[in-house]
Order: sequence, then structure tokens, then C-alpha cells
Amino acid sequence: MMLTEREYSDFVFRFEVKLSPGGNNGVAIRTPKGGHPSAQGMEIQILDDSAEKHANLQPYQFHGSIYGIVPAKRGALKPPGEWNTEEIYAKGSHIRVTLNDQVIVDADLSQITDEEVLKKRPGLRQASGFLGFIGHGSRIEFRNLSIKELLPDNTPPAGFEALFNGTDLAGWKGLVANPPERAKMTPEQLAAAQEQADARMREHWSVQDGALVFDGKGDSLCTGKDYADFEFLVDWKILQGGDSGIYLRGSPQVQIWQNPVGSGGLYNNQQNPSQPLAVADNPVEQWNAFAIRMIGEQVWVWLNGKLVVDNVTLENYWERDKPIYPTGQIELQNHGNTLWFKNVYVKELTGE
Repeated sequence: MMLTEREYSDFVFRFEVKLSPGGNNGVAIRTPKGGHPSAQGMEIQILDDSAEKHANLQPYQFHGSIYGIVPAKRGALKPPGEWNTEEIYAKGSHIRVTLNDQVIVDADLSQITDEEVLKKRPGLRQASGFLGFIGHGSRIEFRNLSIKELLPDNTPPAGFEALFNGTDLAGWKGLVANPPERAKMTPEQLAAAQEQADARMREHWSVQDGALVFDGKGDSLCTGKDYADFEFLVDWKILQGGDSGIYLRGSPQVQIWQNPVGSGGLYNNQQNPSQPLAVADNPVEQWNAFAIRMIGEQVWVWLNGKLVVDNVTLENYWERDKPIYPTGQIELQNHGNTLWFKNVYVKELTGE
């Protein structure tokens, strides 16, 4: 067995693998030195499960399975002699295996509560450990190996500021009307309206398990500060039929929804493109990640790492005859359904 020099906890591990006929190996994750990784750590199965000698396999022994525990879906593995692309995502108890762009394992290990299983495989609760290749005497080729470590939730990447601290609503405020209506208010009127909006915010927005949670009532959640040019990162999750969005400088919106068109488009555009370039959503009830860049009137959006909006003008929904406002708050949109947000970060851009 060949292991990394140091341990890893949460990560995305990508590689290419080519199997020989009947070939067998395994990727050890979060495994200690000593003992068998499929018990003391975890083993992601690497196997030509189409070979005749493997005809009597159990489902949890198929290629990509969390060996002995979680069976993988079949049909994504290429024939022996061809290269496969594979990704192992490990974040806390969430393990996801993607083979040739198809998710074949998506498991929450915290749902495994059988004491006998946990006794036999204590590695299911292992928070960190070494990564490596187990080796079972077969010729298996690997190439283009890369690993990206994942920061703990609500820990900002270098250069970014956390807008959500994971524990409370500090730095956020309730929604008061829209930009033109707010502009008509006196300072005293705006302060009074903001006090009422903040009270509504606290009734319907809360923090649960390190995430901002909206109960589907009340109004949108707004940053306490206005922004001009920026990069904005946020993870979001919806339920069946879910609908929401991200308002930029107080204007709608980068779309979030369950729809065949996909999320990420500039929904309210009329003269400029409004739909995303591709569908990049994860399944409903799974987390998705937006990276949004806004410079002047132009917007770029990446959804789960895929570019879905490329240098598109965001139109002014509130005043169609005017360009988008030069500054404004960022809003997490209320659309009447339950929502989750976390890992909310911003980086202000100057001199771009």
C-alpha cells in the first residue's frame, strides 16, 4: 500500500484510472497507518467489476463503492484499457464519488447507526487520515492526480471576507422596500422601517447547524453593507420546487430554482441573455456553490465550478431606462419556500 506523506480531512481528490481486465485496487481515504483501510479508514473500490471472475460480487463491491458499506451505481465505468476520470469528495460525513461525470455514490455516513457495522468498520467515523492506493496484485494505472483541501464551513478563502459567521445573523439586515423606494425615504423614515424589517428578519431567518435557514415567510436577507465591484461566493440548498435568487446591488437576480433550464441565469434580463449557458445544478436537497463576479454592469457566474454566465450585462429591473446601480446591497431572496445558505464570502474589487 502506498500512502501520502501527511493526513487529509476534507478534500476533493481527482484522478484518472485505467484498469486491466479483472483488475483490482482501492483508494484509501482517512486511513491510519497500520490496519486495513476498509475497516480502520475507508476504501473506495477500484475494480473491473465486469470481469467474469467477479460475477458474484455483492453490490457494495462494485467499482466506486465505499467498500463493504455503500454500493455504487453501475454503468459509468469504461471497459478495461480505457481511461476513466474519477473524483472523490469528502466533507465531514458526506462522501460523493463521481465517475466519468456521473455521480455513483452520494452518502451521508452519519446516517449509519448500526452498532455492529460501526464496530467492524470504525473508520466510518474517522475524521482525517492518510490517502493512498491499496494494491491487490493487479496492474492498474493512475495519472493526473490532484487534491484540493476543503476549508471548514464558513471559513473564508484567502482574500475574502466572511459575511456569515456560522453562529448568528450579525452583519445582516432585513429588507426595506426596493432601491427607488428607499431613496425616497428620509433618514428617520428609513431607520424606522429598518427596525421593523430587522424584527421580521429575526422571526423568519435563523442559524441551524452552521447554515442560514429561511422558513419561507418574511422577506429577503440583506448584507449590512453596500458593494460596488465584487466577487461573491455562497453555497445554497433548496427543496423540491424550490425558488430563490441572489440580488446584486439590490437588483434581481442570479436565479436559484428547480427548473430544467438550470440555475445561475440573470432571470429578469429582457435585452441581454437571461438563461444560463449550461445546467450545472446538483440534485435537489444537495448543496450547490455559486461564484459570482460583478464589475460595472457585467456579471459572470460559476455554478459548481462550471461557467454559466459569461460577461453579461445585468439590467436594472426597478428602473428599466437606467443602468444598474453603481453600488448596493447583496440579498438572499425570499420566494416563499425554505432555503439554506452557508459559506457566504465577498471580496471587494478595486482597480479592475
